[in-house]
Amino acid sequence: MSSENLDKATKPPPVENVARRRFLQALAGAAGAGLALTNLSRIAAEGNGELQAVSDSAADPASLAPPITSGDGVSALERMRGDIQRALAKAPEDRRWVMVIDLRKCVGCHACTVSCVAENHLPPGVVYRPVLEEETGTFPNVAKRFIPRPCMQCDQPPCVPVCPVNATFKNEEGVVEIDYDQCIGCRYCITACPYGARTFDFGGEYADDTPVAEGIVVGREVAASYERATNFEYAEARTREGDRDESPVGNVRKCHFCLHRVREGMLPACVTTCIGTATYFGDANDPESLVSELIASPNVMRLKEELGTEPRVYYLT
Repeated sequence: MSSENLDKATKPPPVENVARRRFLQALAGAAGAGLALTNLSRIAAEGNGELQAVSDSAADPASLAPPITSGDGVSALERMRGDIQRALAKAPEDRRWVMVIDLRKCVGCHACTVSCVAENHLPPGVVYRPVLEEETGTFPNVAKRFIPRPCMQCDQPPCVPVCPVNATFKNEEGVVEIDYDQCIGCRYCITACPYGARTFDFGGEYADDTPVAEGIVVGREVAASYERATNFEYAEARTREGDRDESPVGNVRKCHFCLHRVREGMLPACVTTCIGTATYFGDANDPESLVSELIASPNVMRLKEELGTEPRVYYLT
């Protein structure tokens, strides 16, 4: 071997190549945790502190969903607010409110559940939007998926025909409503719903078991005021009191797509509080809306479609 070739064989690689190799090794290790980054443009070279350009970029894992924006870079929330404004300009019967939930983005934080409870002043035992958990695989190769489950607002709702007093019905916008003044609390609709999306208001309050201290009920009325505060389900102001004619006590309750917010041009509470922007809402009859774009995706599904209920809640998988 010539001295020139020997020098090439024993000469250490340039500092920037060492840094680049170490960076790519670290990147490969992080990819398994779903943390691979896109558009990496620069890394710091060791030794002289100079920046070495990196032409390689790591592709997003297929299981991760990219942020959704419009063509001009408007966020998904702002785009959906614009969609709602256009929908409200139409006749109610021309709207088709739908919800899309991206299961790839849901992390099971339950922020949507908590915000729904706060928005509707829900009492103990009444939950409109639980987050179900599903575990797949065989130990030790297991994974968990979170599935938020609001009312499906079915186009063919099985809860409607079983109501003996016609308290459950579809309004002109296609949302399934409950007339609290008409409901007799028979709970037939709870049995008929294949999604378990309805709960019964037994009249309980979080302050029912408030302890007594020094002969005084500590904060009893203050705590009870939360459940008794006026809410606006189905865009009607109601105060939850003991009188059945004035409140939903003794009635069946469920998600209503926050119609009181939507009709004022706002998004449902669960949509705005989702930390990962995993929930979308809008008018499916508007071809320009975000939800119309999402439900046309090849990876969309609906729960228990084989029952023919035609739910208006879609899931991206």
